[in-house]
Amino acid sequence: MVSNALQQIWLEIQQENKINSSLQQPLLTLLLFLLFLLVVAINKRRNDNNKSVNLPPSPFKLPFIGNLHQLGSSPHRSLRALSKKHGPLMLLHLGQVPTLVVSSPDTAREVLKTHDQIFSSRPNLKISNKLTYGKSLAFVPYGEYWRQIRKIYVLQLLNSIRVRSFCAMREEETACLIKTIEQTSSSSADNLVDLSEILFMYVIGIVSRATIGRKFSDKRELKRLRKMLDDMLHLSTISDVGNWIPWLAWVNYFNGVNAMVEKKCEEGNEFLESIVEEHMEKKKNKSDGETNGEVENFVDVLLGLDHNDSHHIHLSRDNIKALILDMFVAGTETTHTVLTWAMAELIRQPKLMNRAQEEVRAISKGKQMVTEDDTEKMPYLKAVIKEALRLRPSGPLMVPHESTEHVKIHGYDIPAKTTVIINMWAICRDSTAWVEPEKFDPDRFLDSKVDFKGQDFEYIPFGAGRRGCPGVAFAIASLEVGLANLLNRFDWAMPFGMDPEELDMSETSGLTVHKKENLVLAAVPRQFDN
Repeated sequence: MVSNALQQIWLEIQQENKINSSLQQPLLTLLLFLLFLLVVAINKRRNDNNKSVNLPPSPFKLPFIGNLHQLGSSPHRSLRALSKKHGPLMLLHLGQVPTLVVSSPDTAREVLKTHDQIFSSRPNLKISNKLTYGKSLAFVPYGEYWRQIRKIYVLQLLNSIRVRSFCAMREEETACLIKTIEQTSSSSADNLVDLSEILFMYVIGIVSRATIGRKFSDKRELKRLRKMLDDMLHLSTISDVGNWIPWLAWVNYFNGVNAMVEKKCEEGNEFLESIVEEHMEKKKNKSDGETNGEVENFVDVLLGLDHNDSHHIHLSRDNIKALILDMFVAGTETTHTVLTWAMAELIRQPKLMNRAQEEVRAISKGKQMVTEDDTEKMPYLKAVIKEALRLRPSGPLMVPHESTEHVKIHGYDIPAKTTVIINMWAICRDSTAWVEPEKFDPDRFLDSKVDFKGQDFEYIPFGAGRRGCPGVAFAIASLEVGLANLLNRFDWAMPFGMDPEELDMSETSGLTVHKKENLVLAAVPRQFDN
């Protein structure tokens, strides 16, 4: 801008012939010197401003893409490696987006507790918002709409009374889980079962019955649901160049991303519309107060709240579809993933497996089915689940936060509109907080008050603060009763006599981290006395 102005002045001087040709060269030199002084002054001012702002340490970045190339295929691992070099509070530049990476319990406490309100918003993740109608509890910015939806979740959908009301349903689905394993095992010469697949069906049964009041017994319908969930998770992990480099957002029109998102949105919307329509039709055909002895499911609750004056928002069809999607994605993916990892870790350490089975079988006292009341008396079982959540969190990176105003953390300046990534995976393996953090050791929780309720920042598998997961009780109930019955009803072994240490524990990359290869084990039904 300065050089253009000086150039214009020089042209005007030449045009007006106010100087003769003999003076033109010295005057041009003077103007160039003035330009040099101005550039030096501007740069000095910028440097002074940068010195007055104490930003967190950063790794070297490339032009345009910043540090995007350093994320790798497993961002949670790459970010931990970078944080070991640059510190637990590290500033990256993902394209043009300044991104704070939090990798220790102390820094997580600052973000999720001390300055919780400042960091309670979300960046605009265009694909995720498009898939969820811009109304998902997980992705909407902090504000009045979020507060009202959160209140509905906490008070109406996932409160302790309602979670408890699904107890009989969870136990019925657990019985179906056991029956499926028995049938599959008996039909195999080596008693082999694909536990990953069976556990998915167990969890989807619980979530669908709680959410919409029924299971997907039709195979085509179940296939549509699973495809919708897979598509959601896949598209959420696609690198949307427009999020990081806004002026390149047009690329998504040419690489097929926008077309793919539109197609999946249309397919998902058609599926969710059919669910809402089914419930609205059912509601019309019921007289007031009629329940037919059924526990009220989440969609019925949401439809009932639509005209409730105690809530300050109108629940449109899109609102309801977004909340259904939240339940299916969050409720299904994380629970079956953690159950799979827990069984994989136990099978690798036979002593731990035997100890867990001994506790479960001693409490169940020869009963074929373990109840939820029984699990309350099983501290080691609870410790196994806690340890699986610590070592193998299904979502290693929390959904990104965004700062709404400038704040200081540990002496560093964090500007407003900074994206914040909390590396939960790194925090749960922090060597300053955990003894032998890479080791699967449930004993660490037996005499410990550390819990997953969001107050212990070395252990936050469900998040913490305002944006913490409201479905903790729902998830834990399904995890405990499911794992207890697996241990009670079957003796487990590696397939084909393999050594437990040979089990492949490699993981996938993505929004959730699965075991890369399905967990296939030999399940031998336990013999019970009549």
